[in-house]
Amino acid sequence: MPVFYYKALTIQGQSVEGSYTASSKDEIIAMLHQNMYYPVKIVEKGEEVRELKFSLFNRLKLSDLSIFCRQFYTMLNAGVPIISCLGVLCVQTRNKHLKEVLESAHSEIQRGSTFSDALRHHKRTIPELLINMVEAGEISGNLDIIMERMAVHYEKENKITTKIRNAMIYPSILMGVSILVIIFLLTFVMPTFIGMFQDSGVELPGPTKILLSISGNLSRYWYIHMTSLVVLFAGISQAIHAEKGRLFLDRLKLKIPVVSGMIQKVITTRFCRTLSTLLSSGIPLIQALESVGRVVGNKVVADGIKSSIDEIMKGATLAATMKRIEFFPPMVISMIQIGEESGALDAILEKTANFYDEETESALQKMIALLEPLMIVIMAVVIGFIVIAMILPMFDMLNTVGV
Repeated sequence: MPVFYYKALTIQGQSVEGSYTASSKDEIIAMLHQNMYYPVKIVEKGEEVRELKFSLFNRLKLSDLSIFCRQFYTMLNAGVPIISCLGVLCVQTRNKHLKEVLESAHSEIQRGSTFSDALRHHKRTIPELLINMVEAGEISGNLDIIMERMAVHYEKENKITTKIRNAMIYPSILMGVSILVIIFLLTFVMPTFIGMFQDSGVELPGPTKILLSISGNLSRYWYIHMTSLVVLFAGISQAIHAEKGRLFLDRLKLKIPVVSGMIQKVITTRFCRTLSTLLSSGIPLIQALESVGRVVGNKVVADGIKSSIDEIMKGATLAATMKRIEFFPPMVISMIQIGEESGALDAILEKTANFYDEETESALQKMIALLEPLMIVIMAVVIGFIVIAMILPMFDMLNTVGV
């Protein structure tokens, strides 16, 4: 018989979940009613696996999150009840994944669940940071203020991400076009010269021999190369998602010249802004650092933050532990220290984040200014080598004819 996972509510409104072997969902419902439980969700084991698999692609964009938080704040601030806010957003939301979450949350709240618990059932769609902040807002009674802060937070995060993405468009197009040109020259243009070179009887130069060898190999065994590329990309993707692979890649990013400086500023901005938002919302420092470690986007830094939590619990200051990580700029450490001494750490962190916003944009522009000509030079050298290797034998052939 199949195994079912279930979520239910007790008479007191507490959430319970577990698994049960039964022949059908009706049997599960009967079991829950017999135990005085109100069923919320019943999923067969196979369906649960598929749900998790597809939900990997359901993560919301930062722009969607910022709009959702802003709209939710506006209605809450106007005195609209949570259940009515969700009803309105369910109707007007265009993102199908967010719409499913809101409809589910609307139903669960009607059954007596809290908004944060309803969102927690959709962790693969809604970020854990937002769920924790909603829970803090419910406990403190300031959910509208929390949603406004999260709207600002996601708006600024989206601004940074958009700048980075837009800055990489031109280099990506340049690289893609150059690779296509090289493949075209090697697989379509070069083979037309092979017969001519072979019939001429002229001794081919070294560059031409190398190029002919590469061209012939690509033309004859293109399917092997395509398969190898697919396997390579799949292996790299799997390695990146593994803990050791991700740690290696994140450590490598912090050592690449020029790029490492920009990455440092992006992570610093994200760290300061997220920690400021959490602290200003009443989240304790330890819990706030745990959440920050999951959103910085670099495992090396996340592990450093994780180790700093243990030191803070033993009595160390945040500034001292951040200094031991040896990642954050001295200015950030100094600002954290000033914030701790003045008791205004959240405000200091927000100002620091705003400063590094501008620093990030400046570092991004410098990186692109160096990256574009570097890529042009590399591609020019590669394409120039191909063209020269094709032209050299022609000069030798002309000299032979002239003689």
